[in-house]
Amino acid sequence: MGADKADLAHPDGRSLARRTVDLLASADCERVIVSIRHDQPVPHRVADLPGVTIIRDPEGKSDGPISGILAAMRENPKADWLVVACDLPRLDGQTLKHLVASRHPGERFLAYRSEFDGLPEPLCAFYALEALDLLENALADGRRCPRKVLILGNCRLLDPITPRALDNANTPDEWHTAITP
Repeated sequence: MGADKADLAHPDGRSLARRTVDLLASADCERVIVSIRHDQPVPHRVADLPGVTIIRDPEGKSDGPISGILAAMRENPKADWLVVACDLPRLDGQTLKHLVASRHPGERFLAYRSEFDGLPEPLCAFYALEALDLLENALADGRRCPRKVLILGNCRLLDPITPRALDNANTPDEWHTAITP
């Protein structure tokens, strides 16, 4: 993208990171943890928010999104987690609230089915505290892909309720497409 996605300005004026924090708060998350690489600047207008904790990957090592998920879960291994990437500019509160409300007791994972390939969307998903060992073992075995962990962990999938809510933006073209109605 040529810039940190977390600090990109959403069409509503907030940075993607701030917007994501606000969406998590609207989904009644008690606490929000923002996970960043060890060398990444803290996203603007996020660190000073009440209830937000910044955690970093270990210096010199990042295994991608699974690192952030594990870092958060290790921070509070007695909590269940709603995991959301900041590069989902079309994500809405209804999508998060529906995900939380759809949980069944005893479920380790719950995710939306991708509109593109039908596979789990691991970065808008529910991870129960019971999933920590499975994630730790996956990383220890060299499996860094959270999507594969969800598949192997028999993740139940929900159909998206808001079209394109989980469109992510990793390139300038994807960003333009994602923010275009």
